[in-house]
Amino acid sequence: MSTKSQHNVAYRKLQPFLKKMREDAGLSQQALGRKLRRPQNWVFRSETGGRRVDVTEFTAWAVACGVDPIKAYQEIL
Repeated sequence: MSTKSQHNVAYRKLQPFLKKMREDAGLSQQALGRKLRRPQNWVFRSETGGRRVDVTEFTAWAVACGVDPIKAYQEIL
């Protein structure tokens, strides 16, 4: 059993939420990566649970997708 936060059942709701935000903004993984100054595989790993997304990264992701971070937090909670 893994103890890392990205493997937690509650945390797993975040992965599809990130992907939906990106897709709703009409952005490819590559395009979002460019906006965030990250490689495409960083976006992929964030959306699939290969890496943990912290609060500052979530905020930047939302802003890059044109979403108010506060509303995004409220929706995911």
